[in-house]
Amino acid sequence: MAASQTLQDTLLSAIRTIPDYPKPGILFRDITTLLGNARAFRRAVDELVHPYAGAKVDKVAGIEARGFILGGAIAHQLSSGFVPIRKKGKLPHDTVRVAYSLEYGIDEMEMHKDAVTPGEKVILVDDLIATGGTAEGAVKLLNQMGAGDRRCLFRDRPARSRRPGQAGSAGCRCSHADCL
Repeated sequence: MAASQTLQDTLLSAIRTIPDYPKPGILFRDITTLLGNARAFRRAVDELVHPYAGAKVDKVAGIEARGFILGGAIAHQLSSGFVPIRKKGKLPHDTVRVAYSLEYGIDEMEMHKDAVTPGEKVILVDDLIATGGTAEGAVKLLNQMGAGDRRCLFRDRPARSRRPGQAGSAGCRCSHADCL
């Protein structure tokens, strides 16, 4: 077995799958088990950071809530700033907001208006991509803020279960991490 396959298997086995959560028909990928395993967490972050080692990354934006954990760790390792993207009404200062589709409904997300300066290189992080609606909404926010080179990091779902018009088509070069 190849080393990368062994790493992928190790990390995937550290993630708990919960059927029918938050509603019937959804397989929820719970990364709290990975986060609680120091070795697996470290290896996951190292794998996500690896493609950007030595690159100039101004900000890492993390999508609420699990993207905060991974994004904060990635920003730290890249010596970059961190930008939280939150559900509406959770940030204390002036914000920009977009509506987005979820696997199980519609919601809104926002970020501070002063979080990203036009032209900054930003990596968008979340734990996974399901329908792509959340990632697409976050990319729209980054586009509104004038972010320059945008990259996305998350565990990808098989193409047959993804919606058309996702993060890649919204203007984000996607590095779907198969390891997480």
